[in-house]
Amino acid sequence: MTYKEAIEYTGRITKLGIVPGLTSISELLQRLGNPQERLRIIHIAGTNGKGSVLCFISSVLKTAGYRTGRFFSPSISKYHERFQINNRMISKDDFAFYLAVIKEAADGMVAQGLMHPTAFEIDTALAFYYFADKKCDLVVLETGLGGTSDATNVIKKPLLSVITPISLDHADILGKTYQEIAGHKAGIIKAGVNAISAAQRDDVMAVIKRRCSECESRLMVSPLYEIKLNKQKKPDYQAKVFPQIFSYGNGGGFRINMAGDHQVDNAVLALDAVTVLKEQGLKISEAAVKKGLRDAFWQGRFEMIHDKPPFIIDGAHNVDAAVKLAKTLKNYFTNKRIIYIMGVLSDKDYVSIIAETYAMAEHIITVTPPNPRALNGYDLAMAVNKFHPQATCADSIREACELAFLLAGKDGVIVAFGSLSILDEIKKGLLLTAERK
Repeated sequence: MTYKEAIEYTGRITKLGIVPGLTSISELLQRLGNPQERLRIIHIAGTNGKGSVLCFISSVLKTAGYRTGRFFSPSISKYHERFQINNRMISKDDFAFYLAVIKEAADGMVAQGLMHPTAFEIDTALAFYYFADKKCDLVVLETGLGGTSDATNVIKKPLLSVITPISLDHADILGKTYQEIAGHKAGIIKAGVNAISAAQRDDVMAVIKRRCSECESRLMVSPLYEIKLNKQKKPDYQAKVFPQIFSYGNGGGFRINMAGDHQVDNAVLALDAVTVLKEQGLKISEAAVKKGLRDAFWQGRFEMIHDKPPFIIDGAHNVDAAVKLAKTLKNYFTNKRIIYIMGVLSDKDYVSIIAETYAMAEHIITVTPPNPRALNGYDLAMAVNKFHPQATCADSIREACELAFLLAGKDGVIVAFGSLSILDEIKKGLLLTAERK
């Protein structure tokens, strides 16, 4: 299998959709020798912050000298970037090689009358097989959707279960109430395994505590220690980072380079996880912790991709993330003219997302994401117009970038957000726009 053939294959199986449950992934992994059983895994579930928490934890573990695999989805730029060891994505050749192995096992299932594994099940199996074959010391992975019936939940006994903030999302699959969704997310908590949760609503925390009680798992609620934000610096435009320095318990001088109070919360949840992992015998120095946090970078999370004018991309695709985006914009760009580029999926609560963010914008440009579930940019513009008089639908993402630069001028700020599927196209559109200047 070549890399091109591998990408074509992933495109075909993506059409199989989502089929919750562990039967198919369990069969697939058994045919591969159950590679997940040879791995030490930190498992993460939640609605928002999973990727950032995964990034912080894996960066610290890598800095501490552990060969660390990480698996997440969806990816932004390249399909195979979701499989990484020590922050380096799998090579194209390795991706094609390992996918061919997984495909052979999947084809064997179909030949015996079983259902073909879904795209996410194939990805999950590839991640486990790849990390085991490359002899990773530790693996950090996030659920794809939910927890209980998510393919990653085939893990029998992780080192640690981590729950990030839970909010309403994917209600058509996970349930329409916080408690229902929390029940799915808490499903990654296993018997006798330590669990850590971010601070949650009372009804959500009650579900998590009940699950831990049933599993006889020790639950720690972040923060374990007092946090103090010492300094939120102005953006470093040259380095394209947003430095934040905070104290955690008796330790000071922790620095992250990602923007927003919520990223400090994510870093602290990662620090809590590291604290528990050290209790369980991992050797992680204070220097490794600080450097790991400082070096951590997660694309598409308030990421500055251009500095004159500032151009920010953010994966805020649900209401809770939109609230955090609006707060972060107020912190960094008060009294600045802000131009939005916005594209969303039709199954999201896009009206509430608009309601939480529109007030910061001078002008809102809407686009149609390159996704089968996309809301048409024209329909989004009509929805925006109920809140904001200045909304324009662009025919393409490239056109949106060109218009945004024109409207922002030298003193404005451009912010693109919504579906993760628009972020890579935004980068490409920005590049084409820059080449024309």
